[in-house]
Amino acid sequence: MEIDMHGDGFAGPRSGGPQRQGNEGGDLSALRSQGAAVEENGFDIGRYIGILLRHRFLIGGAIVAALIIGLAATLLMTPIYTAKATIQIDRETQQVLGNGTEAAPRDNLVNGVEFFETQYGLLRSRSLAERVADSMGLANSNDFITRMGGEAPSVEEGNAAERTAQRRRRVVGLLRANLSVAPVRGSRLVTISFNSPDPQLAAQVANAFAENFIQASLERKFESSSYVREFLEQQIAQTKAKLEETERTLVEYASGQQIINITEPGAEGGGGQSLAANNLVAINSALADARAARVAAEEKWRQARSAPLMSIPDVLQNTSIQRLSEQRSQLDAEYQQKLAVYQPDYPEMVQLRSRIDELEGQINALATSIRDSIRAQFEIASNQERSLQAQVNGLTGDVLDLRDRSIQYNILQRELDTSRTLYDGLLQRYKEVGVTGGVTTNNISVIDMAMPPGAPSKPDMTINLLMALLLGIGLGVAAALVIEMLDESIATPDDVERKLGLPVLGIVPLLTKGETALTALNDIRSGFSEAYYSLRTALQFSTPDGAPPVMLVTSSRPGEGKSTTAYAVALNLARIGKRVLLADGDLRNPSMHRLIGIENSQGMSSLLSGGATLPQVVRKTSHENLFFISCGPLPPNPAELWGGERLRETLHHALQEFDHIVIDGPPVLGFADAPLLAATVGSTLFVLESRNTRRAQAKGAMKRLSMVHGQVLGVVLTKFNATATPYGGYDYAYDYTYGADPDVPTTDKKPK
Repeated sequence: MEIDMHGDGFAGPRSGGPQRQGNEGGDLSALRSQGAAVEENGFDIGRYIGILLRHRFLIGGAIVAALIIGLAATLLMTPIYTAKATIQIDRETQQVLGNGTEAAPRDNLVNGVEFFETQYGLLRSRSLAERVADSMGLANSNDFITRMGGEAPSVEEGNAAERTAQRRRRVVGLLRANLSVAPVRGSRLVTISFNSPDPQLAAQVANAFAENFIQASLERKFESSSYVREFLEQQIAQTKAKLEETERTLVEYASGQQIINITEPGAEGGGGQSLAANNLVAINSALADARAARVAAEEKWRQARSAPLMSIPDVLQNTSIQRLSEQRSQLDAEYQQKLAVYQPDYPEMVQLRSRIDELEGQINALATSIRDSIRAQFEIASNQERSLQAQVNGLTGDVLDLRDRSIQYNILQRELDTSRTLYDGLLQRYKEVGVTGGVTTNNISVIDMAMPPGAPSKPDMTINLLMALLLGIGLGVAAALVIEMLDESIATPDDVERKLGLPVLGIVPLLTKGETALTALNDIRSGFSEAYYSLRTALQFSTPDGAPPVMLVTSSRPGEGKSTTAYAVALNLARIGKRVLLADGDLRNPSMHRLIGIENSQGMSSLLSGGATLPQVVRKTSHENLFFISCGPLPPNPAELWGGERLRETLHHALQEFDHIVIDGPPVLGFADAPLLAATVGSTLFVLESRNTRRAQAKGAMKRLSMVHGQVLGVVLTKFNATATPYGGYDYAYDYTYGADPDVPTTDKKPK
């Protein structure tokens, strides 16, 4: 069916010619670099959730397999029983003091950690394991190794001594491998655990470790005390010999020098004052007393000599003189009384006077004798002082001479005192070590003895299954991520943006079973039709001037739905009142004429080769405003037709009559047709089939288009199965098939 085009030209221009935009806003390398930047920046949790959902069956299978293996392994494992003994380790032992009291141990926060870590290390030491093996006789036979599930040494392995040594090494190795030491937090308690397939054996070995650890600790203490005692005994013997030798030397020297020292009662050691010094001290003390007595006697005599006789204090204080003076006073009174009656020469008066005179003579005689005695005392004190002074002078010389002779004696005496002090100190320390070595309490005690466990501690079904679950999840996720990294297919819009760096303009779902592309496009309520409505909207916003006037629709390979997409884009533009020309640009394998139902006698090949004009090849379709140019006869070399100037002229003339030209181009890979068309048209819509197009194919196509500076508007992802590939947190099948029966199965129908 031909339409009248008013000769070779159109009535008037409707828009400009083909817009070749080159690199303006459409450079493919920039798009790819931008997409790579989007892929590298940040952590897209939605993407990884999508990966996990896509591979949920693989992850579920890994989890189930891991759980089955974990369950089987747990059931096949030999049950292991763990017996636990609890001991208490104090920081220091109590010390019994000399007064019988006990000094409590004092903890040092700085050294406490080192002390307890040392104890834990001793519990895990090889020497303690060997001690346990010897105390229990475990190395005497292969019974312990067999009960522990180990391999006993064969009879052929060396001689008897070598087999015994090897058995002992294996026993010690099993003891250390199955022993665990765990301190109880916040206390001085330590739990000693031993694992064994035999619960009785586990309890016996755990108790043996606790008991042997205590015995080893006590033995170390006694060994340390024994060493100290031996050392002190040696030192005491040496000091005693030196002390005896020094004493003999001192005695011999004192005898030779006639040095006699007097030891004070209660004094320790052999020291003291010499006899001459002792005498000098005593006589010098007596001399001081004598000098004091002489001074007192001299002063008394001086007063008695110068004072009247009867005024001397000693005279006045004499009782005899006092009595005679009283008698004289009585006679004087009687004489004066009788003198009033008698004359002085009266015989009685003369007799009375003679008695008075006699008493006066007696008093004078006594007073004189008292004064003479005071002088005699002075003389005696002076003589005694002189005598003592002479003795002191003599003893002073003796003492000075003795001191000269006592220099070596004092040296020997000091050496003797030092040796005696050292000897006494060693004896005291030796006695203390002997006492404390027997009364020191042990700082390690058993709190709870190990009892045979009633249930095995290993394997733990819950823990093993939990570990298997985690392992299964890890392996499943790792496998999903590896598969995703190795997956070169492009299945989702995210894949397009991340792997190709291109925007997604539309997502076309799979057709339902038994539905054709034409039927779906004619049904405006179908998801298929709705997808292309969305694509038309996206194209209208793809450039500042709306949908491009000339568009090439291509794909990397045949069968991806580019012909259907080209027809749908043209149809939807025509439905909004645009005059659209749809051209079949695949001059090697045309299919658009069959989709529309128009004969293919002449078309683009005729127009480009000059065999026909534009009005002769344009055909009107059953849809209003939609016109079509078929492929026409297949040319021998389509690339030469696309590379000529006639294509630009044809597009220029067509745009004077039509608003949009949509070219259904050939695939990019394999031929030069699509790149030549993209370079001429300027705007290219790239079609990708979901899951069936490899990234390498798409990138190769993009590279060929970028080499000719083709502007790719974006990508249309066709045949997208939303039920198999959930995307963006919701199901695309729901959006594009509203009102449809969700139970209708889908089919991967590929419209031409």
